[in-house]
Amino acid sequence: MGVQQSFLPFPVPDLEEIMTETGFSQANVTRLYQRFQTLDKGEKGYLSKEDLEGIGELAVNPIGDRIVNAFFQDGRETTDFRTFVRVLAHFRPAEGTGGSESVNSRLSKLKFAFQLYDQDKDGKISRAELLQVLRMMIGIQVTDEQLESITDRTIQEADHDGDNAISFEEFSKSVEKLNIEQKMSLRILK
Repeated sequence: MGVQQSFLPFPVPDLEEIMTETGFSQANVTRLYQRFQTLDKGEKGYLSKEDLEGIGELAVNPIGDRIVNAFFQDGRETTDFRTFVRVLAHFRPAEGTGGSESVNSRLSKLKFAFQLYDQDKDGKISRAELLQVLRMMIGIQVTDEQLESITDRTIQEADHDGDNAISFEEFSKSVEKLNIEQKMSLRILK
């Protein structure tokens, strides 16, 4: 029993597969497809970084460029609708316990957040990577000396194996008391 696309104002490509992969409802996928098409001003069928950088909320977000880059994995210059929805699914509120394989599970959200810090993709957040993110987030509110002190203290508290970096496991442990499911959820994606 498939989803009836004849009632939709326009056909959404791979609708059923996207719903299965992401957990989004038909209405959500349709709404996201409309947003995708709005962002695709040239009607190319894909989005570029420039298309996403025009979103006001990302433009003012201190790590907006890293969020935008999450849509463009493996050095790609464009993102299609399916990838667009997969990335946004990380921000779908978790319902119930959800499996650890679910794209919006706690584990998946943690992995997504971790990769926003781990820019060289070596599986660790280095001092330089953490300092760069903190500098973007805190900016001129503190001195460079204070920022470096915060960075050093954060690494010292989270680094359990003594390698002066934060692994995914250490990152997960350091944020275990945070309600990451809520903090990384957008109600509009429910």
